[in-house]
Amino acid sequence: MKRWITWLLWGALLLAVALGVARALNARKTQQAAATQAAEALRANAVLGLAAADVLVAQNTEMTTGVALSGPLKAVRSAAVKAKVAGELQGLTLREGDSVRAGQVIARIDNTEGLARVRQASQQAEGAQAQVAIAQRQRDNNQALVNQGFISRTALDTSLANLDAAQASHQAALAALDIARKGLADTELRAPLNGQVASRLVQNGERVALDTRIVEIVDLSALELEAALAPSDALNVRVGQKAELLIEGATLRVPATVARINPTAQAGSRSVLIYLLLDKTEGLRQGLFAQGQLRTGQTQGVAVPLSAVRTDKPQPYLQLVREGKVMHQTVALGTRGRVLDEDWVAVTPLAAGEQVLRVSVGALREGTAVSLASQPK
Repeated sequence: MKRWITWLLWGALLLAVALGVARALNARKTQQAAATQAAEALRANAVLGLAAADVLVAQNTEMTTGVALSGPLKAVRSAAVKAKVAGELQGLTLREGDSVRAGQVIARIDNTEGLARVRQASQQAEGAQAQVAIAQRQRDNNQALVNQGFISRTALDTSLANLDAAQASHQAALAALDIARKGLADTELRAPLNGQVASRLVQNGERVALDTRIVEIVDLSALELEAALAPSDALNVRVGQKAELLIEGATLRVPATVARINPTAQAGSRSVLIYLLLDKTEGLRQGLFAQGQLRTGQTQGVAVPLSAVRTDKPQPYLQLVREGKVMHQTVALGTRGRVLDEDWVAVTPLAAGEQVLRVSVGALREGTAVSLASQPK
């Protein structure tokens, strides 16, 4: 009898513990559900404040269409001064950056051999002239003897042939003298144009061979950009079209004009080279890198800044503000152009006047409530 009472008491105790645990778990679940509902209500009622700069308005605007350009600047006029004769280089004092004038003597090559050749050719010409005089006198004497009947006509013909040969030898000697004089003149190296020394390639005292490059000279008064374009882009390029170039390391925009278009596509890449002449601007140098936009036409359409288009989904989309909430609008991108120094793109379907969030706002969930500090313009 006593054992039965003991088991009954233990059963009652276990039942009470089980009921307490069940009641505690139910209370915790109710509390969690209430917290979740409160969070959802708070999130539903939360409103994200946006500054006026965070929102833009899609506009039916006119865009300047163009082609992106990039490439190094090159001097339109440049020259390499080369040795026209072999010999020891002398008198080169110019350094990189020094200015030169067209025709200025910039260096000399040892002219000892040149002077000797001129003297040799001059003496040979004098000797040939003396032979002409002797042949001339012989011919004149034979002519007189033939007239008097003392010698035959054959002797006169022989003397005339000797005179012709002597005269030909004299002319050849004069030509050799001209060549020697030109060789002597070529020992003076002259600048072919006005400009500045870009590089000095040899030093005084070096023995240079024929056609050795001595210095390179560039004229910075006219610079051009050489740019390679894809065939599709090159089809719309014409001589005279305008561009604005941004020079590497500078904020200055330099106007440029298409001056020439290469008639032949490059082998392999099939790209087409175009050459834009830059407006004269102080401080520009050959070799600087430039990039910019070549204006090829105008287009009209509903457009937004290219930076407003988001690409973190399979299809490009815009974040719009409609009735105070964020909406995601999938769009197709059309013609790109420039508006007030910013890249814009035509998008469809999108109506003019739609409020579009800039990319700086970040990705927002569709349906997020927002409020605008003021109406965007």
